[in-house]
Amino acid sequence: MTTAAGLNTTDPADRHALVVAAGDVPPRAVLDAAWPGWDETIVDVIAADGGLVRARALGLRPDIMVGDLDSIAPALLAAAEADGIPVRRARTDKDESDAELALLEALARGATRITVLGAFGGPRLDHALANVWLLAHPALRAADVILLDAGARAFLVQAPGPGGGPLTRALPGAIGATVTLLPFGGDVTGVSTRGLAYALRDEPLVVGPARGLSNVRDSADAAVTIRSGRLLIVETSPPAALSSNA
Repeated sequence: MTTAAGLNTTDPADRHALVVAAGDVPPRAVLDAAWPGWDETIVDVIAADGGLVRARALGLRPDIMVGDLDSIAPALLAAAEADGIPVRRARTDKDESDAELALLEALARGATRITVLGAFGGPRLDHALANVWLLAHPALRAADVILLDAGARAFLVQAPGPGGGPLTRALPGAIGATVTLLPFGGDVTGVSTRGLAYALRDEPLVVGPARGLSNVRDSADAAVTIRSGRLLIVETSPPAALSSNA
């Protein structure tokens, strides 16, 4: 299956969507160096309002554009419509953010995995925080959502709930990369790690203390297990990638 972006997938059960928000998005070469293969298998590209400009800069043609369209020049919007890109307009006084609408659109298109660019940076800290909080959106619980930037990627590990048993999440990647584990929205119990330098063994991580900050992957097949709660994983790109991007 091929989209207008020219990206392919071979597994119909794994539908990977890309959401491009209006925050800072690094050049493609920088993303490729930091996170090789980040765009593999993408079948849908969804621009959230001003994310259209960021998507175009990456050489991508969005399959759809959503939002209240207050962050894009009218001429660029007209050009997108003339190019045949569907536009789903929202009210300015809506409850949802443009990034949220784009994520919901990805789900409506059947996404099982969603990579989000442009979730960080920009002039508004509250927007960046709101984008991180979107990882806990009830509608996204069944999807694998990653917020991606040149310097970091972030995602949420959620235990299945009372009686559901522990959950293990693989944390593969480069040895030496920093991996931070932060309790999200409440305390996390039964945290165990594998392949991280500072091991946790069926221990709690509670809201407030920074105990889970700046762990280091010392095995390429690291993993974390939790018994209850939600754990925010923030991984910095490998040191070599960060050095090459400096």
